[in-house]
Amino acid sequence: MAADPSSKRRKPDPARGAKVSRSPWREQAESYFTHHRKVARDSAGRMWRTPVASLMTWTVMGVALALPVALLLLLTSLQGVSAGWESSARVTAYMKLSASLEQTRALADEIESDGRVAELELVDRDRALAEFRASSGLDDALDYLEENPLPHTLLITPKESARSADGVAALVTFIEGMDGVEQVQVDLGWLQRLNAMTDLLARAVWALAILLAAAVVLVIGNTVRLSIESRRDEILVAKLVGGTDGFVRRPFLYTGAWFGLGGGVVAWVLLQLSLWWLSGPVTRLAELYRSDFSLSSLSVDGALALIIAAMLLGWLGAWVAVKRHLDDIEPGEIAGG
Repeated sequence: MAADPSSKRRKPDPARGAKVSRSPWREQAESYFTHHRKVARDSAGRMWRTPVASLMTWTVMGVALALPVALLLLLTSLQGVSAGWESSARVTAYMKLSASLEQTRALADEIESDGRVAELELVDRDRALAEFRASSGLDDALDYLEENPLPHTLLITPKESARSADGVAALVTFIEGMDGVEQVQVDLGWLQRLNAMTDLLARAVWALAILLAAAVVLVIGNTVRLSIESRRDEILVAKLVGGTDGFVRRPFLYTGAWFGLGGGVVAWVLLQLSLWWLSGPVTRLAELYRSDFSLSSLSVDGALALIIAAMLLGWLGAWVAVKRHLDDIEPGEIAGG
């Protein structure tokens, strides 16, 4: 039996079926992202064609972004040192001269049972005099003393949860109120002043960061405004043929983002160079004071956050400029001309 010729015509075509099954929204999405890629490349190409102007804008942004970040890194280093000093804080309680060793031991047991105390050491007056004799070199003078003038001493180390300035102050108040204690000594006044000064500087740095961020937005906005003016005729033609505001706005927003990317990279480079230049003198100064102080560096996450923040500021500056000046450009200008 001969095959029906019409059966060949009814045989489905895979390529045709694939084309038909393609949904309109998928085509629109592909067209949308293709246009975004093209606009992003064109915006980057325009910047590379004016390298001097682009480099100047990147440098201004880099300096404005690097300054507050550098100050924040310095404050982070100071806060780390302050936390280290707080963690090594030790409370010294001097007993009254009339307090006996048994009374001192009973008091030591009571203090050690407190939940804020990690370790307690009792130094009796005989041991204290022997240590003072060994360290002072005044053996002959001490021999003339009729009695030991040194009291029993309690060396108290707070737990980590109580090693803040407020926690140590509360522990000192608790110990001072106990019978037999003559004086409690802990040198945290200067540390509290340092923390207060650090908090003040932190607020000042954040205020400076906000001001410089506003300056970055204005710089990018002015740069994009000049770009809008230079492409006025192109914008008018795009609006005449039905281009939406989003279509016309898109190249300038990408320009702002590229400026932000370059400014963020320049800021990171400036920070790395500054840290490299200052690390040697800071290390030598810390060694003279027998300290492990070092400048905090920008981590990988911090560098990415800096670059993303710079791109957002660039995008914001471009959006402000486009919003302000794009509405002033109407197709009626060609007819009027």
